[in-house]
Amino acid sequence: MSRTREDVISAIERVFPNKMMAEVLELLDAYGLQLYERERERVHFAIVTLSDGDETKLRYLIEVAKRDYRDVLFRADCPEQAKLDTAEKRRVFRQLFEKLGLKPPDTLKESDA
Repeated sequence: MSRTREDVISAIERVFPNKMMAEVLELLDAYGLQLYERERERVHFAIVTLSDGDETKLRYLIEVAKRDYRDVLFRADCPEQAKLDTAEKRRVFRQLFEKLGLKPPDTLKESDA
């Protein structure tokens, strides 16, 4: 889903009610300066939403997005999958391999679940 700057501003007002708009926008604007930093407004919206009004978390998510914006979008778009812990992910992938009739790799050993 595409987002606009107005969507981002509305999200900031909702999530950071006690923060100054200009400060949060300035932090967010660190993302989207490079050509490879895509989907600027969508990523900004996801960062604000995921930050839960926590400036430290906001800064962290901006850095995550600068490394790979898809990580932030995945967390925002697929929150249930993003919440799965490592053991649960290993179990899910092990079951998928078994369902396909393949031997799971050693990294998915049942003792790790």
